[in-house]
Amino acid sequence: MHKDQSMQRMHLGKGKERQKGNYFEERDQQPAQPNNSAKKGRLDAQAILLLIVHTLFGSANALSGTFVGVYLWKAKNDYALIGWFTLATHLTMAITFWLAGKWVKEHNKMNCLRIGVAISAVFYMLVLWLGANSFQYFVWLGIVQGISAGLFWVAFNVVYFEVTDPDNRDRFNGSVGLLGAGAGIIAPWISGLLIVSLGDIKGYRLIFSISLGIFLLGVVISFFLKKRKVQGTYEWMFPIRSLRKAETPWKRVSLALVFQGVREGVFGFMIALLVYISTSSEASLGNFVLITSAVSLVSFWAAGRFIKPRFRKVSMFIGAAMVVAIILPFFWKMGYSTLLVFGLGSALFFPMYSVPMVSAVFDLIGSTEESARQREEYIVLRELALNVGRVCGVLLFICVISWSKAPLVINVLLLIIGSSPLFSWYFMKKQLSVIKT
Repeated sequence: MHKDQSMQRMHLGKGKERQKGNYFEERDQQPAQPNNSAKKGRLDAQAILLLIVHTLFGSANALSGTFVGVYLWKAKNDYALIGWFTLATHLTMAITFWLAGKWVKEHNKMNCLRIGVAISAVFYMLVLWLGANSFQYFVWLGIVQGISAGLFWVAFNVVYFEVTDPDNRDRFNGSVGLLGAGAGIIAPWISGLLIVSLGDIKGYRLIFSISLGIFLLGVVISFFLKKRKVQGTYEWMFPIRSLRKAETPWKRVSLALVFQGVREGVFGFMIALLVYISTSSEASLGNFVLITSAVSLVSFWAAGRFIKPRFRKVSMFIGAAMVVAIILPFFWKMGYSTLLVFGLGSALFFPMYSVPMVSAVFDLIGSTEESARQREEYIVLRELALNVGRVCGVLLFICVISWSKAPLVINVLLLIIGSSPLFSWYFMKKQLSVIKT
């Protein structure tokens, strides 16, 4: 889910300077109160509603999304097939972001969010309808999932930017992670138990059906979010034009986002798949997600509560270094125990990496009145960079796994891909030193 070339602090200023930079005009148009320090950093009603919609979306995906890769694997034991499914998803997501940017810039961005949630429901309807033949249509399923994710996230990120500010952005990000972890504690565990107790056909049909219902509930709740104001005209070539500027922090930030995406593209599906392959049990995978999500819940709460802007640089480095270090036990033995060590380590340290990253990028978008007016284009640029990284990571995975499936080769591949957060921190570190006060 963030122009300054120096290491100096960035101040919003007082008086006219502060008024000029106040781009949160959509927030009920209420005048600023002189003594509102007690409310500083709190989330308003719209931010809380957005958290609810995000939680429903995340819960539905946690319930079934964890098992989509397993579902395809059981139909056909093929790493490459799941890689191609993921590649189709990320490519489509990138294209959808770019195209939908015009929608959220010039039209009703809330409808974009709602349709994204609705298409997620369509994805699970298709999986239910195709059943055991789903693997034969993995490209088309990946495209549908990419469209749904692109529409939802481009609208969500724009609204997220509009309902938060530098004072409460870390808190919002921590809350997103905390609620997501809460959903992750319960949903996959229930899914695993249902699949094991009811059998593959009835179990998967039930959890996909429940996800469908949760997505529809998310659409209903989204109507309580206010229609956001629109202004300006969408610039189709803005990402290219922005990166061509001689002096812009977005060159560094975009590279950081690319490396962030490299890890996300592969680890997003590979770890759950390795857990299932090691245990041959959806219930064990559900227990794995339950345990790691419980730790993640606490970690995201702590990250949102204690990571202040001045601590972002150190926090992100520690988080990046540790999520690389916890891959090393795979070289000793690839099994449920080492995967659990990895999962617990990721749950504990990944928020230290991700919360500063997200907050700093969105602070950069809001650093000036001009960039805030072009928030939709900058969010599209952010997501395009992330998806470039995801696509590169998945392509590397497909190439290597097509050459060899030896355990050592897979472990080296995971270490290389998993080391990308350190490169992300390297390119991001200057921006992490820009502190808004």
